[in-house]
Amino acid sequence: MNRREVLLGGVALAGAALASRAQAAEMKHEHHHHDMSVNAALVSAAADCVQKGQVCLSHCIYLLGQGDKDMAACAKSVNEILALCGALQSLANQESTYLPKLAKVAMDACKKCEDECKKHEDKHEACKACGESCAACYKECKKIAA
Repeated sequence: MNRREVLLGGVALAGAALASRAQAAEMKHEHHHHDMSVNAALVSAAADCVQKGQVCLSHCIYLLGQGDKDMAACAKSVNEILALCGALQSLANQESTYLPKLAKVAMDACKKCEDECKKHEDKHEACKACGESCAACYKECKKIAA
């Protein structure tokens, strides 16, 4: 192999590397564009509901442990929205055909949870935050519920 062949081989290799990099960048751009879900507001609302719900449930469990039985209904409704809103977030990200049906169920659960949390919002910040996030999730669900 002479110098010229080695040099041409190196140029070809560099060209292939640049083409590969450009293709990877284009794929990354397409993937990023796809991530901009048509359900972005619902995904965000469901995620917030899960996050605030986890805090609320922990607070309810603590108070139940202290003997405050008034928190039982709140804990139950929060536990339900945690399951539903986690699934809602996942299906919304996938743009699933099941999303409108699940949104209908989640909407009902969010309303129930909001109502339960309102009973305690003056005494417990966690309940207030959870109730507000449920109200926001309810509104987003309503936009697509079947």
